Amino acid sequence: MHRRTRSALRRVALAGAALLAAAAAVPPAHAQARAAPDGRTPSGGGLSAVVRYTENGIPHILGRDYAQVGFGTGWAQAADQVCVLADGFVTVSGERSRWFGQDAATDGSLSLLTRNLSSDLYFKGVRESGTVERLLAAPAPAGPSKDLKELMRGWAAGYNAWLAQNKVTDPACKGAAWLRPVTTVDVAARGFAIAVLGGEGRGIDGITGAQPPAPAGGARPAAPQEADPREADPAAAAQAAREFFDTSRYDMGSNAVAFAGSTTASGRGLLLGNPHYPWQGGRRFWQSQQTIPGELNVSGGSLLGMPAVSIGFNEKVAWSHTVATGTPVNLHELTLDPADPTAYLVDGVPHTMTRRTVTVPVAGGDPVTRTQWWTRYGPVVTSLGAGLPLPWTTRSAYALNDPNASNLRGSDTALALGKARSVAGIQAALARTQGLPWVNTVAADSAGGTLFTQTQVLPRITDELAARCSTPLGRAVYPASGLAVLDGARGDCALGSDADAVQPGVFGPGKAPTLRDAPYAENSNDSAWLANADRPLTGYERIWGNVATPRSLRTRGAVEDVSAMAGKGRLTVADLQELQFANRAPAGDLAAADAARACSALPGGTATAADGSAVDVSAACAVLAGRDRTTDAGSRGALLFDRFWRRLTASTPAADLWLVPFSAADPVRTPRTLNREAPGIGRALADTVAELRAAGIALDAPLGEHQFVVRGGQKLPVGGGTEALGVWNKVEARWNAAAGGYPDVANGSSHIQAVGWDGSSCPVARTLLTYGQSSNPGSPYYADQTRLFSEERWVRARFCERDILTSPQLKVVLVRERR
Repeated sequence: MHRRTRSALRRVALAGAALLAAAAAVPPAHAQARAAPDGRTPSGGGLSAVVRYTENGIPHILGRDYAQVGFGTGWAQAADQVCVLADGFVTVSGERSRWFGQDAATDGSLSLLTRNLSSDLYFKGVRESGTVERLLAAPAPAGPSKDLKELMRGWAAGYNAWLAQNKVTDPACKGAAWLRPVTTVDVAARGFAIAVLGGEGRGIDGITGAQPPAPAGGARPAAPQEADPREADPAAAAQAAREFFDTSRYDMGSNAVAFAGSTTASGRGLLLGNPHYPWQGGRRFWQSQQTIPGELNVSGGSLLGMPAVSIGFNEKVAWSHTVATGTPVNLHELTLDPADPTAYLVDGVPHTMTRRTVTVPVAGGDPVTRTQWWTRYGPVVTSLGAGLPLPWTTRSAYALNDPNASNLRGSDTALALGKARSVAGIQAALARTQGLPWVNTVAADSAGGTLFTQTQVLPRITDELAARCSTPLGRAVYPASGLAVLDGARGDCALGSDADAVQPGVFGPGKAPTLRDAPYAENSNDSAWLANADRPLTGYERIWGNVATPRSLRTRGAVEDVSAMAGKGRLTVADLQELQFANRAPAGDLAAADAARACSALPGGTATAADGSAVDVSAACAVLAGRDRTTDAGSRGALLFDRFWRRLTASTPAADLWLVPFSAADPVRTPRTLNREAPGIGRALADTVAELRAAGIALDAPLGEHQFVVRGGQKLPVGGGTEALGVWNKVEARWNAAAGGYPDVANGSSHIQAVGWDGSSCPVARTLLTYGQSSNPGSPYYADQTRLFSEERWVRARFCERDILTSPQLKVVLVRERR
């Protein structure tokens, strides 16, 4: 046995030497053909890379430079996700209406909009205006670095090479005419779409639908455009803006926590990242390791179509991102020329709006032509969501300023984070590249350091500027939401610049809320205030987020849990794994027992439903009293409480729900104590019991029998819970009683990583990509990690060479372009 072991190790060593020799034999990209300066050639010319696959189809991509690593990444992403990627390239080319029809809904991966036509009008306008090309041509640091351009060039070449050399088997696009090669500009356009996702991408309907009223003396404008928004109900506008920018309502969110060496068994840092992203479509994560010997060695998750690792770890540091509360846009209220509603005044001088006329081809119909209107501040917009109309009248209009429309640096930030060696290096990388549009960063390192920072690209709206320049609408919405509405007619209301900012009109990183080397640093999509409850962050401008306001139940539960863990000490990666799947429902801790008592106090065990019918709810009382207050797949009563709690919180204001109100002096434990006399309790119980009985679902049915996904005909139970319950392991599913309850996951826990260090040369890491590497139902990596997620099991990350080369499923592929 001893001899066989030595022989096996020798074979592994020889295999490793052969792999490194193969990588060394790959010619450097700088000696190969280059794409044309405009980035429009679909191929980089003669690129290649070594791709080593380990368990669960995770590729470890090896190249001598950025173009080669980009090539291997584009190839491997196409192999797993070609249809999803191709669909996204149709989106950023403005061709969805051509292929899928103008009225069909998109999956919302690259923007927030209602139908394909709006998407095409916006993205085709972006492409025809040369926006992406101008951003690519801008010199670093304001524009992308040479390394990033090479990475994007390589990614496009790798994607194209896979398309040219393989048959597409995924039924989602097999034989589709819209499958095509891509260019560097296409890759950059996808990065642009991600950058504006929280700004222009959320206002596309209002941008593409904006049309001026008739000028003075012309036909009378339509009634909606006669309304004066300055006379609108301020409270309604404030509430609409608050809801529009409420991160808990997004289909993206996240948790992340970093623990300092003072709290861990090894004296080194720990990081648990748990981003909540869509389970379908183009905002899925994809796992890989990217290695350029002596230059880059990073493992983690990338958003599809992105050439760099977005969240991950290396030998010395690990990081994750959470969706931030910073409001990434602002509005300028324009005073219009009385004679021309397409001209606006600044300091009394008229400025003519720029017309952007866009024609979109449409399947089965004539092309559609529309005109968009752009100003020095950005595009004219007539709404932000259905609840915040911004009418264009003969007197005024609104322009949307999104500084991330000038930001193509996101992947530069990702590259810089991958090369950092400490949390100080993470902070320096963020300050140098300034590419994150709408997320926070939480990090830990092998020396025991921790970091929370909200270094993101935000309009430079100081509270002083908002006080001095807000319009009446702005005075209502800015305190409530951080959305500034500035007087666009005044030159002294222009956004200034910080000396440490790489682009004008944005905050420099020195103004970002930041916490270094706290025992723990945690964020669950609330503001920076309670990143550590013992060291609250204050003093930042309102646009970054609020202070001393109620926290979500997810934040409250997370802070309770991680502060207790930090206090206990001696933490390991196993403790992070346990936290991820604890499935504690803070709402249950706060309210389940009192809800059961309120149920038991109902006369005759009967409650009145919303339709006026009397419902016997007595059986629900014992189920609520006896549930284990978790959302494990086997938890009985969890489904009953879930449906009850959603109804109750949707219909009952917090002021009526809790007996102890929120206190900024005790923000983690307040509000609390359910008001058992709240009038909505009986109605919510009656409606829930009636709903479950009508669906044939037992009141004490295990959660996993009715919260599940189906993969390959197999029903996989899913634990976790919704935002309203405050569960760390967030899972959002659409209710469908006819299909059994929650029959599919829309978004939630996605690329999870638990990372630490034990003093060896290799990080200790466990990962889980909840929906797997591939969207192709014929792939072996379509459901393998979903099964692991269902069973609350993890993947042991293979980072060091010895770990990669000893994988029992190691598969080595040399991928290259064919000339």
